[in-house]
Amino acid sequence: QVQLVESGGGLVQAGGSLRLSCAASGRTFSSYLMGWFRQAPGKEREFVAAITWGGGLTYYSDSVKGRFTISRDNSKNTVYLQMNSLKPEDTAVYYCAADSHSHLSRYRGDYDYWGQGTQVTVSS
Repeated sequence: QVQLVESGGGLVQAGGSLRLSCAASGRTFSSYLMGWFRQAPGKEREFVAAITWGGGLTYYSDSVKGRFTISRDNSKNTVYLQMNSLKPEDTAVYYCAADSHSHLSRYRGDYDYWGQGTQVTVSS
């Protein structure tokens, strides 16, 4: 069992930056691939980024590539999402998730554990 708690969301103007954190507790954090997803009002939850166990490989959706950076610190059991050049369309609840499988995935069904989410609002 893994418990995930996101933090760092808030209100920011377009063009600004935020860094989200996701703290994990429970079983060995470094044994999980980690991902970030987001869900805007009235829309499906969508993939944002994912990272391998040691952080050596990352994967991004086209909509955030070049603006967002996922990273992790296994000594702190934490995964981060640095978000730069934010746009109003990035407004959503952001969720982190843990995946016990063997490959990076953009599919929600591949993730075993989810946090409660943190709200990010980007004003124009």
